[in-house]
Amino acid sequence: MSQVPFLSQPLALGDLTLKNRNIMASLTRNRNVPTNVPNDIVKEYYVQRARGGASLILSEGTLVAQQGTEWPHAPGIWSEEQVAAWRKITDAVHEAGAYMFCQLWHVGRVSHPDMPEQKAAGKPVPAPSAIAAYGGKFRQLPGEPGYVTPTAVKDPWTIVEEFRHAAKMAKKAGFDGVDLHSANGYLPHQFLDYSANQRTDQWGGSVENRCRFGLEVIKAMVDVWGPARVGIKVSPCGGYNDVGMPLPDTLATFNHYITELASLKLAYIQIVRYSYFTDAPARVKPGEPQPEGGKPWLRGVPHDVFDKLNPTPTRLLVNGGVTPQEAEAYIKDGVVDAAVFGVMWIANPDFHTRLEKGLAVNTQPDFVTFHHGVGDDTKAGYTTYPFAEESS
Repeated sequence: MSQVPFLSQPLALGDLTLKNRNIMASLTRNRNVPTNVPNDIVKEYYVQRARGGASLILSEGTLVAQQGTEWPHAPGIWSEEQVAAWRKITDAVHEAGAYMFCQLWHVGRVSHPDMPEQKAAGKPVPAPSAIAAYGGKFRQLPGEPGYVTPTAVKDPWTIVEEFRHAAKMAKKAGFDGVDLHSANGYLPHQFLDYSANQRTDQWGGSVENRCRFGLEVIKAMVDVWGPARVGIKVSPCGGYNDVGMPLPDTLATFNHYITELASLKLAYIQIVRYSYFTDAPARVKPGEPQPEGGKPWLRGVPHDVFDKLNPTPTRLLVNGGVTPQEAEAYIKDGVVDAAVFGVMWIANPDFHTRLEKGLAVNTQPDFVTFHHGVGDDTKAGYTTYPFAEESS
């Protein structure tokens, strides 16, 4: 008998049936060496987690175009070479018993013009408006500079089409669906948040206009895949990458956004809870007026992301430091349909198997190797965590 009976229930998600409700989160791991094409170590990593009981694996953020991110060695999905590399991974993941969605990612203003990938792209750093994000640190560049003032995108439809192209390439690569990264202060989130988006055209200003970019991207993805194979990740509490609005504006924006997304009958909406770990220092100084609901030294707006959410027929997933015990309660009470775990899948390649059997779970991963290995050893802290039978 499973020790996590609710997490272990099967789930109809879109037109797929998941064997359980334990989903592996998108996790930026930066092992796509030397540039942006997945390699055999990346395949080994995903196959381990498929063998370990993950029902659905959400790929690490996968760039829809060449960008100078803070994360060297992040993968892309815009070229045939990348498609061929991903195809080896999706085939192996399917053979190991899991489904896999490709998370489509555009970082927008939190890229840097001097990073090699941005130079290779030959394009400026794009954003809704020419407003720099606060903070940032590009450790690979001399002087470890922070974010720069981006260039306002003249025609956002051009980037919508980049997502459409990436969705087509993900289908060629053998993924089972696609997921839009509309969270954590990346490009779709930048359009949602009026601290980053001060446009006066159809893409900014009102709630409806600020939601337009993300909705048009999702519609392009649905055009390629159909709604049953498309999901989205949102983080209403903000914080990360210098986004966050006062609570009333946050609720108005995200209730409209989520309502419109649900009307498209997507496979799921993944909602990220507030996380102190991923919050960022506020632009304002301690002692100055703060956004409603925020802490004096932080950027995010903590609140219960499910408390004032309009009812939706779409499957809801919860992410953000969720424990197995919380996930069981959420699912039992009908708050969500499944839970998305990140850190626990990093440290336990057989995370769900351990939960089902009541085996010890490694709760102390090596944070130093979250985003890189040790020297030239890219496997360290990536494919080196043992399965339960190997550590007993």
